[in-house]
Amino acid sequence: MKRWLVALSLGLVLVAHPALAADQPKWPGVDEVVVEKFAKELGREAREPYINTDQGDLLLFLFALAGATGGFVIGYCWHKLFVAGKTERESPN
Repeated sequence: MKRWLVALSLGLVLVAHPALAADQPKWPGVDEVVVEKFAKELGREAREPYINTDQGDLLLFLFALAGATGGFVIGYCWHKLFVAGKTERESPN
């Protein structure tokens, strides 16, 4: 029974693997189907973004920078957020 389960799981992984379906066309998203259609009708063609996050690990760096900034702010304000204003709990005795 375990062999059948392993074989079935392996078969499903191989069938659903994206590299095997590379010859199939990509499903267009809302941006490509709807937004670009209306933009072309109104005379607004697509342009390059001001900050192109598709280059290397720039997007990962921006997320890490935002996380570090948020962590610093929470750490700096930790006492005001979670400690100040709370009364000390009474001892169980």
